[in-house]
Order: sequence, then structure tokens, then C-alpha cells
Amino acid sequence: MIEIPSKLEGEQYSLFDLESELKPLGYSIGGGWDYEKGFFDYKIDDEVGYQYLRVPFTASSGALDSRNTSVAIGRPFLLSHKYQIGLDDHARVGNFQASFNQFSEPQDKDASFPEEYIDVGKALVKELEELLL
Repeated sequence: MIEIPSKLEGEQYSLFDLESELKPLGYSIGGGWDYEKGFFDYKIDDEVGYQYLRVPFTASSGALDSRNTSVAIGRPFLLSHKYQIGLDDHARVGNFQASFNQFSEPQDKDASFPEEYIDVGKALVKELEELLL
């Protein structure tokens, strides 16, 4: 994990408005959210595992599954997940079985982040700052 300091840290937004701004850019609300915190994920690459820019947020008013929720942005970071070799081959067996296999544990959830994508992550954070501030 590589943290990227940002001017967005601590900024407050309507979750609905934030999601409306970020989804068209390729961001999605990542897994692992709960009623108080979550992440916007941007997949940078998926050639060897998955490399993401992850933008954390916490509810500042309301729960994440309710209307009119406000969130505060946390410090963005780069994250690399390397999934277990061979599981994807078996996940295509059928829709029912694949729905369970997609949640397999990563081989290395804190895999080293490829050097060539660090600048990409920094540029993505700068783009977010220009869009949201």
C-alpha cells in the first residue's frame, strides 16, 4: 500500500453527488464497505493481479445505505492484490459456482505495487482534486 497525500482529505461531500461525479470516470464503490465507511476504487491495471487507486470515505452524517448521506474523504492510496493462480480458470465453470469463487482470498493482498503505476496513481489523485475542489 502506498499512500498519496491529497488536498481532498477531510473534505465533505454528499455521497450521491460524489458517486455521480466519479462513476463516469471509472470509479466504483469497492467491496469491504460497511454502514460507516467505504472506498471508491479505480482499477489501474489487472495484468498481474489487480492494481487500484483506492479513495476511502467515512460517513459524517447518516449511514452509507441511507439517503442524503454526507461523507468525508480520507487519504487515497495505491493497492495491489495478487489473486491465487488457477482460480480464475475454475470460476468460469458456471454462473452459480462463479458467484462464490469470485470472493476467494487473494494470494497476496498487500502485494508490492508496480513502480510504473505510481505516477499514474498520483495523476489520478490530482485529477480528482481538480474535479472536486
